[in-house]
Amino acid sequence: MNTLTFAGWLADAPAWIAGVPEGLQRFLFQLFQCFVYGDRWKMYVSGLKITFIVTLGALALGIVIGMILAVIRTSYDSYSVIRPPLLLRVLDPIVKLYLTVIRGTPMMVQLLIMGFVIMIPKTQSACVACGIITLGVNSGAYVAEIIRSGLQSIPKGQTEAGRSLGFNFFQTMWYIVIPQAVKNILPALGNEMITLLKDTSLVAVIALRDVTKQAQNIVSVTYNAFVPYITLALIYLVLVIILTKLLSLLEKRLKKSDH
Repeated sequence: MNTLTFAGWLADAPAWIAGVPEGLQRFLFQLFQCFVYGDRWKMYVSGLKITFIVTLGALALGIVIGMILAVIRTSYDSYSVIRPPLLLRVLDPIVKLYLTVIRGTPMMVQLLIMGFVIMIPKTQSACVACGIITLGVNSGAYVAEIIRSGLQSIPKGQTEAGRSLGFNFFQTMWYIVIPQAVKNILPALGNEMITLLKDTSLVAVIALRDVTKQAQNIVSVTYNAFVPYITLALIYLVLVIILTKLLSLLEKRLKKSDH
């Protein structure tokens, strides 16, 4: 399957191809070789499934981690005069250390450590879990700061109003502060989602067969880098454009609810 040559393809190609310039012939051969021959287009589809799974899984994990960390840091900072409870005094330095380490080391290095030092996955399912955990933990550090800034943007009067209604701190956060903060952080959170989607291209280093890894596999058997990598770039570009459009529609919908 991997021994297809330009001469062999040209001999079996439709008659009209013989009438086009040689440069175009070779380009059409590369398209055939990278998409049609051996149903290699299915490799891109299979890789996209993995990319979507890792992106959605990491996003969900990152939001959960980020929300927890943001609440801890915001709770600690809210005790500006009164001494914070012991639990917050223990958790806050741990959270700050986590944020420093995760934001201070490259994503690639984190994937290498998780993939070859800590988790060492043996199957594709384990590689998917490794990718989701690594990207989710990384994203959580950035989401935490995004959410924290959103929480701090809400006037303190909102928190005091919640407490006056009998809510405790966490109920006030969940029912009053966080819903308002979501509107403020949506653009920044959308940018983090887009970054996370593009960062999934790095999971190829742990042998996860996402769309980037599949493009590399096609290059390795066709010795043609132009078509697979340009196709890969277009795939990510289209995905980012679609995600950006969806986020824009969501922002407009939220703005309408303000009126």
